[in-house]
Amino acid sequence: MNLRNIAIIAHVDHGKTTLIDRLLAASGAFRDNEQVAERAMDSNDLERERGITILAKVTSLEWKGTRINIVDTPGHADFGGEVERILGMVDGVILLVDAAEGVMPQTKFVLAKALARGLRPIVAVNKIDKPEERHEEVITEAFDLFIALGADDEQLDFPILYGSAKEGWMSLGPKAGPAAGMDALFDLVIDHVPAPKVEDGPFRMLATLIEADPYLGRILTGRIASGAVRPNDPVRVLSREGEVIETGRVSKILAFRGLGRQSIDEGQAGDIVAIAGLKEATVANTLCDPEVSEPIAAQPIDPPTLSMTFRINDGPLAGQEGEKVQSRVIRERLWKEAEGNVALRVEEVPGEAEAFKVSGRGELQLAVLIETMRREGFEMTVGRPRVVMREEDGVKLEPVEEVIIDVDEEYSGAVVQKLSERKAALVDMTTSGAGRQRLVFHAPTRGLIGYHSELMGDTRGSAVLNRLFHAWEPWKGPIPGRATGAIISNATGRAVAYALWKLEDRGPMFISPGDMVYEGMIVGEHAKGQDLMVNVLKGKKLTNIRAAGKDDAIQLTPPIKMSLEQALAYLSDDELVEVTPKSIRLRKRILDPHARKRASRASADA
Repeated sequence: MNLRNIAIIAHVDHGKTTLIDRLLAASGAFRDNEQVAERAMDSNDLERERGITILAKVTSLEWKGTRINIVDTPGHADFGGEVERILGMVDGVILLVDAAEGVMPQTKFVLAKALARGLRPIVAVNKIDKPEERHEEVITEAFDLFIALGADDEQLDFPILYGSAKEGWMSLGPKAGPAAGMDALFDLVIDHVPAPKVEDGPFRMLATLIEADPYLGRILTGRIASGAVRPNDPVRVLSREGEVIETGRVSKILAFRGLGRQSIDEGQAGDIVAIAGLKEATVANTLCDPEVSEPIAAQPIDPPTLSMTFRINDGPLAGQEGEKVQSRVIRERLWKEAEGNVALRVEEVPGEAEAFKVSGRGELQLAVLIETMRREGFEMTVGRPRVVMREEDGVKLEPVEEVIIDVDEEYSGAVVQKLSERKAALVDMTTSGAGRQRLVFHAPTRGLIGYHSELMGDTRGSAVLNRLFHAWEPWKGPIPGRATGAIISNATGRAVAYALWKLEDRGPMFISPGDMVYEGMIVGEHAKGQDLMVNVLKGKKLTNIRAAGKDDAIQLTPPIKMSLEQALAYLSDDELVEVTPKSIRLRKRILDPHARKRASRASADA
């Protein structure tokens, strides 16, 4: 059968997953009466809740006698490690661009990777049903981006489709409408995307994706570069450097069919398949015939820019809400994550047996890992995100990101001021119509930690922020931290409404009456700059004389309930987030107040 392997790439929320849903439906991959969830490819709970694709996934459909393997890629820069590997499996890409938003930072990131691999993209202008669509300008923006990224003449001669994935149509003209269906896209993929290049020789395949299956064990997905493989064939696994990692046998070969996978008797060169039966093989390894000794070259991955320290939960409430609390269990889970996610790096922390340094692409990637682990029953504490620094020729370098903010004009002054305080440089300011402005900054990653929630407050939630790694540049100098102090509990027990009411004038609280607190736990934000120790367990003293009106119900201001990302962004250097399956708490790194004072004096002297 004829084969085509394509990836759909785009900025986050430009409609990749919705488009794949419509392609599967149009090709007859679903039965007429089959109930299919919206964004069927986003199978993970976190993906559904956040409305983003986190893990790349493969599907397959048939059109006019040709099998088309389609890979849905993440749109967020934090998961760029997935995108880079996937492009090695495909021979063509569909670049999806929003007809109103146009070219965005992640569009630039994914397109640069595709062009560097010599792929010839198809540009699809999506969401053309929006009232504010501007498809002609968007095509010009896309063309300018291709030139800026060094596209060759063949790549610049890209075919264009217009349509609406939500309404289920794509056409060669912008005015076709839903009656056009998806035929134009299918036909263009078959005509424009080349069949997979097949090399001569024995079986070789580069592992691109990894997952664990409770029945089949480790499953590795990739494109077969040469030869063929059958169940029970002996295989050798080579590292990127050519070292033999293991030898074993293929227990099962799975091919992608619609949203599912089915067992096949033979995997042939050019096809994307999943192989089970190996115990040690991982992403970027070459699976091959025992006589092969040269690995397939694997694409180097951009280095991590942000790190966090994961520690055991050593607080008084440890083990009450989760069952996975030991450092050994946390260590195994982190190493397993690093195996399948090459953009993540896990290291032991020198001098701390129960702490692990986890480095990744950004706050979102690390927050998704923490959220996934807490849902699996883990308890742990996590330190403040820190930027990974470099040193070259004696100069300290830090990662700088390109930040694009679309905001109402009335708030642009506040945005420029706040980012300037965080050492960002304004490089471009344009009017994007309807009273909106687009601001482009080059900002150190350090200065962006925790900025998103501040931006939402400054702009009444009207701003849209997108960011992308730009370059390593010399250190920009100190950036001011949090101006407020912490209100800290000095005892362990349940918080009392009367005590919280008495403390309201000191600053907003993070807890409600009846919540369990412990010594060293942060229960609120002190409006003044220093920390404040308080007793939130202290009830009202009762007397035998009761005056009228004294026992009215206490009216409390609702507490601030932080999400995981907000809590991580809020931290100071001496604070931790305690994460359990049911709670997110803020606490001091050292719980005992006397030990905390001694440590503070020692660091000040140093």
